[in-house]
Amino acid sequence: MLAIVDSGGANIASVRFALERLGVQSELTADVAIIRAADRVILPGVGSAPEGMKRLRERGLVDCVRGLKQPVLGICLGMQLLFDSSAEGDTPSLGLIPGRVALLPESPGITVPHMGWNNLTICRDTPLLRGFDAATRFYFVHSFAGPVNAYTLASCEHGTAFAAVVQRGNFSGVQFHPERSGTAGAHLLKNFLTVT
Repeated sequence: MLAIVDSGGANIASVRFALERLGVQSELTADVAIIRAADRVILPGVGSAPEGMKRLRERGLVDCVRGLKQPVLGICLGMQLLFDSSAEGDTPSLGLIPGRVALLPESPGITVPHMGWNNLTICRDTPLLRGFDAATRFYFVHSFAGPVNAYTLASCEHGTAFAAVVQRGNFSGVQFHPERSGTAGAHLLKNFLTVT
């Protein structure tokens, strides 16, 4: 069973539809027992880090997510919340991946938010990224991003390099939206569903 954490993100319906297209049923829930019992968990999110963490706290989900042992995938804000903290509102986050999320810098020709299709630079060959190469493009919409560090599986460039895919133990995250990334996004979700 796949549980989608009901964190109130605007991308939840799109994530569920993307999974349904793969023939996968999911349960949208804030029930701690259901989330802990799931085979896999997705933490979606759209919006700000302060609001995202507030919703998790209000629903009693912070310790639940931190304690999960099964594969977990954070999407967009869900990925950012896996880090130690965010500069957005100086927000303490889940502390599952070392690093601080920061605002992308603006510069001539580079606008923030980063919105549109972009390639990845794959740093490590892992099951989550199996089948992708430098030509694969994913859809991004974000103003804040995690740092490139030892837990970065793939990076991306928008004025500066940032973490596009991260992993530490059973926790993975993608800054892009697989549910909006067509065939590539569907393939990424399939990889997550089969990773051990």
